[in-house]
Amino acid sequence: MNAPRTLRYPAELVESGLVSAEKLPALEDVAARYAVAITPEIVGLIDPADDADPIARQYVPDPAELRTTPDETGDPIGDKIHEVSEGLIHRYPDRVLLKFVHVCAVYCRFCFRREMVGPQAPHLTPQALEKALDYVRAHPEIWEVVVSGGDPLVASPRRISELVQALADIDHVRVVRFHTRVPMVAPERVTDALVASLTAPGVTGWVAIHANHPHEFTPAARAAIARLADAGIPLVSQTVLLAGINDDAETLGQLMRTFVENRVKPYYLHHGDLAPGTGHFRTSLAAGQDLMRALRGRISGLCQPTYVLDIPGGHGKAPVGPTYVETTPEAVSVEDYRGGKHPYRPGEIRTES
Repeated sequence: MNAPRTLRYPAELVESGLVSAEKLPALEDVAARYAVAITPEIVGLIDPADDADPIARQYVPDPAELRTTPDETGDPIGDKIHEVSEGLIHRYPDRVLLKFVHVCAVYCRFCFRREMVGPQAPHLTPQALEKALDYVRAHPEIWEVVVSGGDPLVASPRRISELVQALADIDHVRVVRFHTRVPMVAPERVTDALVASLTAPGVTGWVAIHANHPHEFTPAARAAIARLADAGIPLVSQTVLLAGINDDAETLGQLMRTFVENRVKPYYLHHGDLAPGTGHFRTSLAAGQDLMRALRGRISGLCQPTYVLDIPGGHGKAPVGPTYVETTPEAVSVEDYRGGKHPYRPGEIRTES
């Protein structure tokens, strides 16, 4: 019997029962523009009978992806504006982002780099990588290197280890952070060799794990995360706020709790970027703020991510969560998690009666 394989073509989605045959022509149009890949781990989670399945909506192509609005762009967060060397983005003073590979284990239908990743995307050559490392060496203000792509954990442990060692040899680089979907979508790749490749003497390795729904935490995914945590690698989360997938307080709260139960500290909740063909995933900022209010005080502080918007045009991330403080020239009022408002006067203590 053949081993399960990653599905990469709409015809394979039809053969596997994930989509109906009548949808094939429309999905082939989508796949001609945006890469498709759904791993066996994810295929096993999808309920083909549920048109609103939260896993399928993240990975199965949809004709809506070919509807682009005037405000959407192929470079929604301005990577090109801050690209200082091929594959190297220097947007913030003390850190850079290295697009180590341009392929992923899966292709999310809402990806903000969807125009730049996929099997046809140009690879970062050894020469380009060395040039990027030379830039890091020449800039002592760089304290952290964020390794992204694509998904860097699709690279071999040997390549990852060589990269981490090269960064560890740069005295001013102290942290190397990997952003990945692999533990959730291809947990079998998280081998002892891969885990060992993520750290080296002289730098601290961190891993940011991307998941958007509690169903993604399969037993295999939990075991992969545990291998990273047991090795002493600090773990943080990344989640995209997605309409119809996690934009309700119950789902989002359970997702954050599940991260924490698996030793992953919630880090960022991203507002949907203005990537082409992703409008059907985006919520309003007000809806995101309401969700953050619903989480505050009702679930543990360990489970609170920072809600952020990557400002279009390359201006960086800004926290856009709700505010609980209202300031006027006369007074300061602070709102509690139940919606009650209380005056704040330094030196005066008020207690509940």
